[in-house]
Amino acid sequence: MNAALDSTAVPGLAAARLTVRAGARELVSELSVRFAPGEVVAILGRNGSGKTLTLHTLAGLRHADGGEVRLDGAPLGEFRRRSVALRLGLLPQDLEDMFVTTAIETVLIGRHPHLKLWQWETAEDERVARAALAAVDLGNFAPRRTDTLSGGEQRRLAVAALLAQEPGVFLLDEPTNHLDPHHQLAVLGLFRRLADEGRTVITTLHDPTLAARFADRALLLFGDGRWALGPVGSALTEASLSELYLAPMIELGRDGRRVFVSA
Repeated sequence: MNAALDSTAVPGLAAARLTVRAGARELVSELSVRFAPGEVVAILGRNGSGKTLTLHTLAGLRHADGGEVRLDGAPLGEFRRRSVALRLGLLPQDLEDMFVTTAIETVLIGRHPHLKLWQWETAEDERVARAALAAVDLGNFAPRRTDTLSGGEQRRLAVAALLAQEPGVFLLDEPTNHLDPHHQLAVLGLFRRLADEGRTVITTLHDPTLAARFADRALLLFGDGRWALGPVGSALTEASLSELYLAPMIELGRDGRRVFVSA
């Protein structure tokens, strides 16, 4: 495990000896990592290994069970929630029951951290929201009622709301949920481009093939406190993934890409 802590003093999001528990189970033990601007970090692990709890802890939605999360060198708990929302944006794993609104009204919710108390959305906010809809292939959906959308369309709408928030750090919990293969690649490609432009993207994924294709580093959570972190080229191997998923995994190669399948 990489336990270097000196990187937590620089700008960005970092974990310093972070411990995550679920009841009596210690899922992640003393995780230390800095998430750098310009990179995509994929978090992989079995069901119940602590991926979502770790992401929620990084977002400040739950207290760390040990260690701390730092934002721009300061403990995350010292920031006001609005200040955090301007820096960090979370895409939850599951679709939440939402009030029936239009697609554009839903996306405009992502602009709330940028508004003052009682301030209405401006023309610029609407421009940002419409651009976010277009980015997820929903450009013509602005007037559509949310209760008329498919599960995949609602998922992309949630992504659009997150894009409209314009945070520096994106925390994505299974962003490909409910998406067909075309839109899985499109959404992950979108966040890859945002990282290339200087944002930070941290995403939980079930598919190591997608992690190998879009991420720079992989964080493997084994569910018993152990974790491993490294570049996807060295962290994602048949041996490491077989241990991670408790099932034999084999690697295939095609057109210069790495593909992992269960044996």
